[in-house]
Amino acid sequence: MDARDSIEERARRLLSGIPPDVAVVAAAKMRTPDEVRAVLAAGISIVGENYVQEAEAAQAAVSRAVAKWHLIGHLQRNKAKDAVRLFDLIQTVDSVRLAEAVDAASHALGRVTPILVEVNSAREPQKSGVLPEDATDFVRALEKLGAVRVVGLMTMGPLVADPESLRPAFRETKRLFDGLSRLALERTQMQILSMGMSDSYRVAIDEGATMVRVGTALFGPRMS
Repeated sequence: MDARDSIEERARRLLSGIPPDVAVVAAAKMRTPDEVRAVLAAGISIVGENYVQEAEAAQAAVSRAVAKWHLIGHLQRNKAKDAVRLFDLIQTVDSVRLAEAVDAASHALGRVTPILVEVNSAREPQKSGVLPEDATDFVRALEKLGAVRVVGLMTMGPLVADPESLRPAFRETKRLFDGLSRLALERTQMQILSMGMSDSYRVAIDEGATMVRVGTALFGPRMS
């Protein structure tokens, strides 16, 4: 079995163990076009990229039309125009200024861009994201923007040896998600709760994730 076949088989096995109502994002940072094609062939339909430049190169090789493309890494404001052009969903909006940059770029392209609000549920000082206690006011502030639409929340969670230790952070994000849903804001639609990665996606699903971002568990370890 060659490398592509093994990736496709690994992806099929992973998908078979995930509830059908949970979407899988193939976290494709530094992966080759052939590796991306393999997970798409297995039935995954969303590719997540960390950087605008990598997404542009990947789409040139794989084709923009074969999948949905999500930005799952930090976005700089000066890259907002490119991000709006390249991505179907931006998962990492964590400031009003960034949201305004995405809004302006979306207006210029005549589209409305769906976004997730990144929540720093573990309150890590070195990580991006809105603190949980600020999330509701933050989402309300984005209601005034006409060319972005909040469609859910995303959280990263710290790198830990025991994924079980992430339950409190995931549970806190789900609590926020449910609370925002009950507010029934005019331009906010709580549809996506993006939580969990290769080592923690099972715990995240237990805690209510509707989307998981998986890299190593699909592609295997990166070759050095």
